[in-house]
Amino acid sequence: MSRATFFEVDVLDAKTRKQLCFLDKVEPYSTIADIKSLVHKSYPQWYPARQALKLDPKAKALRDDDVLQSLPVGTTATMYFRDLGPQLGWTMVFLAEYMGPLFTYLMFYFRLPYIYPHRYAFTSSPLTVTTLACACHTGHYMKRLVETIFVHRFSHGTMPLRTIIRNCVYYWGFSAWLAYYINHPLYTPPSYGGLQINSACALFVLCEVGNFSIHLTLNSLKGEGTKSRNFPTPTKNPFTWLFFFVSCPNYTYEVGAWLGFSIMTQCLPVALYTLLSFIQMSVWARGKHRAYTQEFKAYPSLRMALIPLVL
Repeated sequence: MSRATFFEVDVLDAKTRKQLCFLDKVEPYSTIADIKSLVHKSYPQWYPARQALKLDPKAKALRDDDVLQSLPVGTTATMYFRDLGPQLGWTMVFLAEYMGPLFTYLMFYFRLPYIYPHRYAFTSSPLTVTTLACACHTGHYMKRLVETIFVHRFSHGTMPLRTIIRNCVYYWGFSAWLAYYINHPLYTPPSYGGLQINSACALFVLCEVGNFSIHLTLNSLKGEGTKSRNFPTPTKNPFTWLFFFVSCPNYTYEVGAWLGFSIMTQCLPVALYTLLSFIQMSVWARGKHRAYTQEFKAYPSLRMALIPLVL
């Protein structure tokens, strides 16, 4: 009868190289998540989501589903620990990020006291474009909240608290900045009047519907409790046909929506926010596109990352 082989795991601090704990008799089929749980027993303040374990201090963190016996280590493995800091679940992250802009914008729309000169307190702009902009902005973030609660499934369980604070400053700050100008008593309507406003508003609404359709399609790719992966493909919904040309049409629609909002309001802060969003989403899209092409050999060669035939 063959004797069972166990692993030993020596966990060191990634900065000081000081030994934190030594785990013996670890099952060979244990995952990194299992090892994090064992570390958590020795250090209760470091719950698994706070931990990053690496085979080298400068290497990427190991994934929770990596199996010990499949790693390039012997029966005695050395792992380097890094504390990621306090974490929050992704649902709470997005609720914090999206509820802020929603209410911040409405504060400016209803012109709460001390935002504009006192005589404008609790007044509203007589311009149709201002009301439409408020409806579009509110609808956008309401959609995001609904998606966070009912649609999205998150592959990573948490986000560091410091990153959440940075993201909230970004979303809340930009929302306040663009709302200040759009709802300002001296704000003037777009140059081409109703034609510019209505066509841009139609673009915004179509892109929002498209974005929501893509998120529903992505949600249906992976069922509860399954680890199987496949790349997204178009469905009978015409809004998903953009998958024929790009890997991340959700980002394409998102950029299109903000482009429509920029044209509709003809407001410089909105245009700057749209530009920054495009730059960030192009980075994310190219990263996802690269991952798809590396993982799936049959991945469609016609697809670009974000913009059909261009990017």
